[in-house]
Amino acid sequence: MRFVFLCGGSLGFALAAAAGWLADRAADRILLDAALGCLAGALLFRWFWTVLVRGLRETILSRQKAAALAAPPGKQH
Repeated sequence: MRFVFLCGGSLGFALAAAAGWLADRAADRILLDAALGCLAGALLFRWFWTVLVRGLRETILSRQKAAALAAPPGKQH
């Protein structure tokens, strides 16, 4: 989870800083926007990661349930 949070923050920082720099903004404004982009990117990546993990967990559980139902009665683990 920490890795995803850090990746999202660094990507948000880089994108906001690059956008501010390409828009010819002042350095203090670029850094403020980049800091806010860092926070937004980190929170978005964290949310996306929880959605992804929940989907994977549900998929694995449903496959296990389907495999248990499809197996012959004598060969269940």
